[in-house]
Amino acid sequence: MVDVKNIVPNPRDFIKELRDFLLKSNLLSLALAVVIGTGVTKVVNSIVADLIMPIVGVLTPQGDWRLMTLSVWKIHWTLGSFLGTLLDFAILATIVFLITKVFIKQTPPAPTKPCPACKEAVHPEATRCKFCTSEIK
Repeated sequence: MVDVKNIVPNPRDFIKELRDFLLKSNLLSLALAVVIGTGVTKVVNSIVADLIMPIVGVLTPQGDWRLMTLSVWKIHWTLGSFLGTLLDFAILATIVFLITKVFIKQTPPAPTKPCPACKEAVHPEATRCKFCTSEIK
């Protein structure tokens, strides 16, 4: 026989467990990242569609180059659409890279010194190497 008490928990315990799960598993950070990512996606898509792609359209001889097709026998490829998607991706990747470069700074590596025995990098104040366990003077 199944014990119903184990399946349906006490509401207070359930709320406490849910709160602990949300706070300890970085789920809140992930949710915020998704929301911010959605907003950034709209901005980047607008930059590509409204600022960059009109310039590309003017530079191409036919104007609307996304309608370009290639037909062989009974097969019709929309080559312009595919090339446009590739170009969109390249522009999006470049813009995301530049935004990341501007807003996310790399932290400098921690200072180290080489172990005289095994040449591995160890903390400058270490008295024993954590790799080969030799004494460092």
